Amino acid sequence: MNSPDSPDSARSTDSVDGPTCSAKGCRDAAVWVLVWNNPKLHTPERRKTWLACGEHREHLSQFLGVRGFLKDVVKLDEWVQPEGSERL
Repeated sequence: MNSPDSPDSARSTDSVDGPTCSAKGCRDAAVWVLVWNNPKLHTPERRKTWLACGEHREHLSQFLGVRGFLKDVVKLDEWVQPEGSERL
């Protein structure tokens, strides 16, 4: 699922100032949680997350949305991570 515009999954999302945007090359603070699932790889209840700054929210949402992966978009300060899910 990697593309030139997709998030760099190897990059840490934790910086000195907190979580950062998942967009490749972006170091801005995350404001949004994009919740997604690839139905070809994941069970229906499994959820993965990307983080987005205000500038990249729409681009990353569209990337996931056209593939049918996007399940929800939530403000980071309102996000409640489900028990047992992967760490942001």
